[in-house]
Amino acid sequence: MTVCIAIRHVAFEDLGTLAGILAEQGVEVRYLEAGVDDLSAIDPLAADLLAILGGPIGAYEDDLYPFLADEIRLLEQRLAAGRPVIGFCLGAQLMARALGGRVHPNPAGKEIGWSPVTLTSAGAASPLNALNGVPVLHWHGDTFELPAGAVLLASTAITPHQAFSVGKHGLGLQFHPEVTAAGLERWFIGHAAEISATTGVSVPDLRAQTARHAPSLEKAGRAMLAGWLYDALGGVV
Repeated sequence: MTVCIAIRHVAFEDLGTLAGILAEQGVEVRYLEAGVDDLSAIDPLAADLLAILGGPIGAYEDDLYPFLADEIRLLEQRLAAGRPVIGFCLGAQLMARALGGRVHPNPAGKEIGWSPVTLTSAGAASPLNALNGVPVLHWHGDTFELPAGAVLLASTAITPHQAFSVGKHGLGLQFHPEVTAAGLERWFIGHAAEISATTGVSVPDLRAQTARHAPSLEKAGRAMLAGWLYDALGGVV
């Protein structure tokens, strides 16, 4: 049986659209909860796919969240072995850090809301081409340096490093192509404090943007994720 291990940092930031793709293909998803489950006990090479999900903490806050060191070690070993890994937001930052890239607060400030990414030539030649011109969800205040050996796939004006690949087996996405309109209602509750503390961001505006853009993203995100999985898993999906 094909297995995906997904490391979740907050309950409402899950696999979203990706969960449906995996279920249709008979891939078993096993969620592990950061800060609760023992991440040091994971065999880095055991699962067919490792997904590192988002969360409101910093990828560099090891002193506050010691489990981050376990995630970094897991990613280092798995990426070095060429085993499939996908990271969303915090997950992408942890991938970058595991590959030697520095993660830090974005000098341009937070990026929360919906807008398209600009694909590089490599991005346009990759499964990310399915997202060309499609607004995606951004929800981050940190950014990362592009790691050595990684290929930049997408950017925005505020965040030049929005997506990168490592061979066919590694994909880091600073933005969220996996979200659904229904799932985001949980985000609006879970991130209430951050929303209220961020100038120019509000629940009504985010909900209106979501109503406009989520249907197209769910279709395009599904195509992108399925395409990447097909390549990363050698045609299994």
